[in-house]
Amino acid sequence: MNIKPLSDHILIEPIKEEEKTKSGIFLPETASKEKSETGKVIAIGPGKKTDDGKIVPLSVKPGDKVLFAKYGPSEIKVEDKEYLIAVESDILAIIE
Repeated sequence: MNIKPLSDHILIEPIKEEEKTKSGIFLPETASKEKSETGKVIAIGPGKKTDDGKIVPLSVKPGDKVLFAKYGPSEIKVEDKEYLIAVESDILAIIE
């Protein structure tokens, strides 16, 4: 299935980071209660339309690693894979 976001929406694949204790023990994903705050941009919409009809392009592009608001994006599941749909204002930073 191919997903094409509309307007200023962004499709993000969350990056699940392994947690490791100080002693070197890796904690399984199920032990973590916090949601991921980083992800990889998979697809973007054309941009936000202004009141006068012009389209303002987005600041991110596919492939960017981003930091986003923890509870901002909506969770979706496509073909047994989890993604997030966010608006550009949910993106806090691009991680370089």
